[in-house]
Amino acid sequence: MDLFSSSWAALRTAVAGLSDDDFARPSGCTGWLVRDLVCHLVIDAQDVLITLATPADTEPTRDAVTYWDVVEAPTGDDPLDALTVRLAAAYEEPWLLKFHLDDVGSAAGRAAGLADPAARVGTRDQVLTAGDYLGAYVLEWTLHHLDLIAHLPDAAQPPAEGLAASRKLLERIVGAEFPRSFTDSDALLTGTGRRAPTEAEKAALGELAGRLPFAVG
Repeated sequence: MDLFSSSWAALRTAVAGLSDDDFARPSGCTGWLVRDLVCHLVIDAQDVLITLATPADTEPTRDAVTYWDVVEAPTGDDPLDALTVRLAAAYEEPWLLKFHLDDVGSAAGRAAGLADPAARVGTRDQVLTAGDYLGAYVLEWTLHHLDLIAHLPDAAQPPAEGLAASRKLLERIVGAEFPRSFTDSDALLTGTGRRAPTEAEKAALGELAGRLPFAVG
């Protein structure tokens, strides 16, 4: 629960610090500008609010690891991805996106802080405890924080504890460990295909290099 809060707060702070010009820069998500990514974060925040307000009375069917599926790597051609781009363009002014994310994002953060970790919630036709659901979202926030700053070298990095937890979660999702020589950021970026591994990294990865990238969704 604490990792959710710290990772989400850091990501929202990073967005708040963007200049207007930054919104037109490419992000680390294929086919998305920074403005498109921020619009996606608004939708993510709405999903958190909806899920935490959707109690379930059956046994959990997923946990923080199995919440995620290893899926085909995104190409940017998905209809929902294209919808996000159109929604982002509709905001026209970057400050409107900032305002909406701060408004909905703050509410999502407060709802997470008030949630009972043991309570059961429903999302995507699955049931999880609120604690597992919010734990799963640490990976979402951390990866998208890396996406946000992919072409912003002076921007703040995600919290170290969120990076470490996200690496461990990704390793559990894919059933493989990345070399200890990889930083947490490098493991996440190369593991999810956000950048190609260097030749030295390929050598360290060994057979695992042939399985990359792992797209989670």
